[in-house]
Amino acid sequence: MKSPRSGGRRADQLRPLTITRGYTKGPPGSVLIRLGETMVLCTATLEESVPEWREESGLGWVTAEYDMLPGSTGKRRPRARVRADGRATEIQRLIGRSLRSVVDFAKLGPRSIWLDCDVLQADGGTRAASITGAYVALADAVERLLQQRTIPGSPLREAVAAVSVGKVDGRILLDLDYAEDSRAEVDFNVVMTGSGEFVEVQGGGEGTTFTRAELDRMLRTAAGGVRQLVAAQQRALARRRSNQV
Repeated sequence: MKSPRSGGRRADQLRPLTITRGYTKGPPGSVLIRLGETMVLCTATLEESVPEWREESGLGWVTAEYDMLPGSTGKRRPRARVRADGRATEIQRLIGRSLRSVVDFAKLGPRSIWLDCDVLQADGGTRAASITGAYVALADAVERLLQQRTIPGSPLREAVAAVSVGKVDGRILLDLDYAEDSRAEVDFNVVMTGSGEFVEVQGGGEGTTFTRAELDRMLRTAAGGVRQLVAAQQRALARRRSNQV
């Protein structure tokens, strides 16, 4: 008998989702995203400069950093005092690439937006939640620039969000929590735009293989999840700051 999902979720159902804007007062973009028991604080800060290698281009830049706080998992994680570990480096590069895919850097102008994603509590899907929450923080930072008339128009072409999907106990499941992810036969993270185009697909078999039909099913399932996440982003951005969706 196949084991039920936590909370009685359907195979294609996201965990309960909340997006809280204006979670902290300092940054122009500050979002707490909660997906099930996973909680990530995503902040967006502005810097009126770009990396040295980009200075002569006149284009802007968007980059990201990611970390898990020491108490975010059951066993304490040491702080990265000097630099991020290999896993964190790979994830923050993914977050940066994902957000840059929907930005018009000419419209942003010669300034940078930093996206910091700090995992407060981890129960699977932290990189996907970081991308989804960071987009909302980025949109708030862009809105600050528009209100200040620093830029003539929004550099955001469309939304971007991400979700996990995998095969667990022979079933294709959306938005894996840690218990599911830890025993998944196949595990993917899928990043897509609001218009349904793929930005990045990461994953593979964990000691097993999968068929083309299973891959197609996983991508279709992920696409359905991303559509729900983008709709939640839009609802959050339509409301006043500090409201939830």
